[in-house]
Amino acid sequence: MAQTLPSVVSGEGGLARYLEEIRRFPMLQPEEEYMLAKRYQEHGDSDAAHKLVTSHLRLVAKIAMGYRGYGLPIGEVISEGNVGLMQAVKKFEPERGFRLATYAMWWIRASIQEYILRSWSLVKMGTTANQKRLFFNLRKTKSKIQALGDGDLTPDQVKEIATRLHVSEDEVVSMNRRLSGDASLNAPIRASEGESGEWQDWLVDDRESQESMLIEQDELEQRKRMLDDALGVLNDRERRIFQARRLSEDPLTLEELSGEFEISRERVRQIEVRAFEKVQDAIKASAKRQAESMGREALPA
Repeated sequence: MAQTLPSVVSGEGGLARYLEEIRRFPMLQPEEEYMLAKRYQEHGDSDAAHKLVTSHLRLVAKIAMGYRGYGLPIGEVISEGNVGLMQAVKKFEPERGFRLATYAMWWIRASIQEYILRSWSLVKMGTTANQKRLFFNLRKTKSKIQALGDGDLTPDQVKEIATRLHVSEDEVVSMNRRLSGDASLNAPIRASEGESGEWQDWLVDDRESQESMLIEQDELEQRKRMLDDALGVLNDRERRIFQARRLSEDPLTLEELSGEFEISRERVRQIEVRAFEKVQDAIKASAKRQAESMGREALPA
C-alpha cells in the first residue's frame, strides 16, 4: 500500500478531474479479486493491495457523495473514505466468500462518519451507536414528517422521531439543538427567578470519567477479540449458522438456513446449539488462560 493514490484537489474542477482519473482503474472480476487478496494476505504483496484499493475508489466516491450535506470539503470526506477502504483491504479475508465491496463499504462509512463527528461541530456529536445513528438520520427523519427549519421541535414531532429512530426524546431534543448550530459557551442566558449568567455556567458534565470510558472500551475490545478467536473453533457450516442466528441484527430463520444447507430445520437447530456450546467453551478457556496469565504477572519476581 506504499504506492500513492490519486488526490482530490479542492473545488468542483478538482473533484471532476479526480472522478475522471479513478474511472481509469479497472473493475476486478471475482476470481482476480480473490487471487489479489490472497497474495496480499499471505505474502504482503503491496502491488496486489494497490490494485484492490484503486479498483474500489469509485465505491468510496459514491458513498462520500451521500455526505455532502454536512458542509465539509468533499475532498477530505473522500480521503477519509479512502482510509477506511485501505483498512478494509488489510483486514479482508477472501476465503469467507464475500466480495471486497460488500465488506469495505462498512469500513468506508465508519471512517467517513467518524471524520464528520470529529469535524462537524466543536461539541462532540455523540459517542454511542444510538447517538451516531440519530446524528446521521435526524435531518432525513425531520424531512419525512415535514418538520422543517432549525428551531425547536414540537413535543409531537420529538415523540415521533424518537419512536422512529429508537432513541429517547431527550436525545432527539439535544441533537436537534446541536444540529441547529454551535453556540458560544460565553453567550448570555437568563434563567428563571431572575438568575442570569453564561451558557457554560449551566452545563453539567454527567458523562463517565475518562478512566471509566477507557476501561469500558478496553473490555469491549477484549470481549470482541475473545469472540473472534472463539469462532475459529467452528467449521464453516457451524460458523455460518452461528453468525446468522446469534450475531446478526436480522437473524435468519431455521427454515431459511435449512434451505441454504439442504438439511432439516431440526438439524440446523442442533448445529446452532452445538456451535454455541463450542464458542462458550472456547471463550471460557480463553478467559481462564488470561486470568492465569494476569495472576502470574502480578506475582513478585
